[in-house]
Amino acid sequence: MEQQKVFMKDTIAIKTALVFPQDTNMHGTLFGGKLISYIDDIASISALRLCKTPVVTASIDSVDFIKPIREGDAVTLEAMVTWTGNSSMEVLVKVTSEHLMTGEKSLAALSFLTFVSLNEDGKPNPVPKVVPVTEYEKWLHDTGEERAKHRKTRRLQSKSLIDLISSKN
Repeated sequence: MEQQKVFMKDTIAIKTALVFPQDTNMHGTLFGGKLISYIDDIASISALRLCKTPVVTASIDSVDFIKPIREGDAVTLEAMVTWTGNSSMEVLVKVTSEHLMTGEKSLAALSFLTFVSLNEDGKPNPVPKVVPVTEYEKWLHDTGEERAKHRKTRRLQSKSLIDLISSKN
């Protein structure tokens, strides 16, 4: 049986929110934790669009805060599945801020996350392959396996550190 395939563009999910005073820190910029919550939320929707099964966040590679997002700005997050393994998928989230009075937009943050598809027993479940079409999509897809290798190495290092810390208690 041939593995199911899904075009990358069909996994795109977009969320826009207004940054209110209660969303900001003492510098008048969006709390990092609030942004990470938005990132995880929109990335999970993208992952669900690919596999149509329950998913869990396995890792957040990093969140690179490139430009502050200020109170009164609109923040738009665009997520897309960029690479798939057997039961896992990588999702890129691009975060753009928009000054609503001037219309100026800026890339504010980037993040790669990994999700795992689960079956009805909560065990890893095979996922469809994601298919790139544009040059941008092809680059993201072609470089995804290297990022996955880095994640596996980092995970092993984290497990070693957890073992070390656990043995001290």
